[in-house]
Amino acid sequence: MGQLILTDKEKCNLSYTCVRVCPAKAIKIADKYAQILPDRCIGCGHCVTMCAQEAIAYRSDIEVVTELINNSARVAAICDPAISGEFTDVADYRKFVAMIREIGFDIVTEMSFAVDLVAYKYKDLVESFQGKHYITTKCPPVVSYIEKQEPELVENLAPIVPPYIAMAKIIHKRYGDDVKIVYITACTAAKDEKRQFYHTDGHIDGALTFKELRQLFAQRSITEKTVEFSEFDPPLGRKGGLFPISHGLFQAVDINQGLLEGDIIITEGRTNFLQSIKEFKYESELNQHLDLFYCKGCIQGPGTSVGGKKFTRRSQVIKYVNKRMKAIDAYQWRLDIEEFKSLDLSRSFKSKDIRLPVPTKEEVDNVLADMGKSKAEDQLGCGACGYPSCREFAIAHLQGLTDYEQCYSFSVRKLRSYVNKVNASNEKYRKTQEALVKSEEKARQEESLAREAAETTTAMLNKLRAGVVIVDHNLNVMEANQRFVEMLGDDAREIAEVVPGLRGAELKSLVSFHKVFAAVLQSGQDVVERDLDYGGSIFNVSVFTIKRNQVVGGIIRDLITPEVRKEEVIKRARDVIKENLETVQQIAFLLGESASKTEKTLNSIIEAQQLGEKDGSGN
Repeated sequence: MGQLILTDKEKCNLSYTCVRVCPAKAIKIADKYAQILPDRCIGCGHCVTMCAQEAIAYRSDIEVVTELINNSARVAAICDPAISGEFTDVADYRKFVAMIREIGFDIVTEMSFAVDLVAYKYKDLVESFQGKHYITTKCPPVVSYIEKQEPELVENLAPIVPPYIAMAKIIHKRYGDDVKIVYITACTAAKDEKRQFYHTDGHIDGALTFKELRQLFAQRSITEKTVEFSEFDPPLGRKGGLFPISHGLFQAVDINQGLLEGDIIITEGRTNFLQSIKEFKYESELNQHLDLFYCKGCIQGPGTSVGGKKFTRRSQVIKYVNKRMKAIDAYQWRLDIEEFKSLDLSRSFKSKDIRLPVPTKEEVDNVLADMGKSKAEDQLGCGACGYPSCREFAIAHLQGLTDYEQCYSFSVRKLRSYVNKVNASNEKYRKTQEALVKSEEKARQEESLAREAAETTTAMLNKLRAGVVIVDHNLNVMEANQRFVEMLGDDAREIAEVVPGLRGAELKSLVSFHKVFAAVLQSGQDVVERDLDYGGSIFNVSVFTIKRNQVVGGIIRDLITPEVRKEEVIKRARDVIKENLETVQQIAFLLGESASKTEKTLNSIIEAQQLGEKDGSGN
């Protein structure tokens, strides 16, 4: 069998209602949903009834029971007396019994007789008081809670089986041990508790809640209109039918607890149950037995239909018992009690202590400080987290059952901090957006200016009589003026009609002297006024670097055209004149320097001659 209580994480909205009502700290918030801890769960089903999203459900035994009915020789049903408060929509209980038989049950009994039998055991326990006070064990969640959470009180649990187990013993004795038994109940915890009796004469094979029974009726289209009257199989009970309401167990044996003489505290409901256990454990002046229901009586158990009114159901149970009491054969009832009073209705218990370690005050204070609750006035506790105080929440956190996000005030502070960060981010985003708008506007303006400049440049280039071309590092044309296109001929003009300025065209497919451009790209050294033959013309080409190794430009002039030829002749004539003048000047300089040297030499000879003549005459 699987886990008794399960959560559908897709439905869970983390309202923490389940945590708030769980008495056993059996719910942990993890992975963004409430998770049931099966070892800690007492099966009370309170979380199931309180979850508005229906995200929590108990294990269904419908398939198990269907298989029992289909494959077993005989199957018996034990009906919890609370059934009369559940099925108020069925006019006569005999119709109800017939509807259960229609499902396939061979034997249909009522648990009230077992309540009568068990009540006598409790009467003996109370009347033979020997200084030890007991807690009734008729309610499965009560027993499970004490075994797991209050193991010191295990010795105070009344050693008596619950009525449904007593009824299983009765059925096996009367109808045979091979009979399969299904318990129809308002209690979810019984689905797991019955396992403890599996190897006894009180073993039970399946447990259906009232809601599951309604599902079976609906699946098989069974209503009171489709069946005839039918009676419960014996033995039949008397006042045991009052079991599902508070004080019903002891009413079965006429034990009436007055305020002055009573020695049994009888209470019900989660809050009263927990408080009574606490006082029973710690208050020495509380010298009374405890008769407890975890729920507000079985008539309000988690296996009942949603929305049932407690006092209406209570009234229906009392009316039903009064009606049955008038029809019961008292003599036969006494004979039956006599027949089964020798049954062993005893049981034992054992400690299953699963209490979590209690953290130190310092550890708890550190958690509270982390949560921003260092001050006592911040620790009053709103209860939204599911725990009655901030300190208890901090303890649960240290025990691994909660996270900080579960605390409403912590989450609000964190949310506010996040909102502030978001607001700051939004403000930064707003300013960035404004800057971006301005930047985009500036970019549009610059783009417009660039486009105008490009258009102006193109217009200026087109006015030049020389061809101009600019290429990238792959020798693809980036820009070319109209004169360059015309210089290349018809093929280039056709391309220019489709692609203005020959943009993207490969230079090497346009001109034969593309290697000059490649050389400048590679070396970075400009080439000035190189005359190159091209298609019957002579092109004067100058190539210069615009962006080193990436972009170069070229100016090409066709020397054959008249205007260029005239300009070139004039230019070259001027160059020749300039060169001649420079040559004449150099010759003049050289001649002058030579004449000077000659003059100096002749003068030197004359002087030498004169000096010689003087020396001769003197001799």
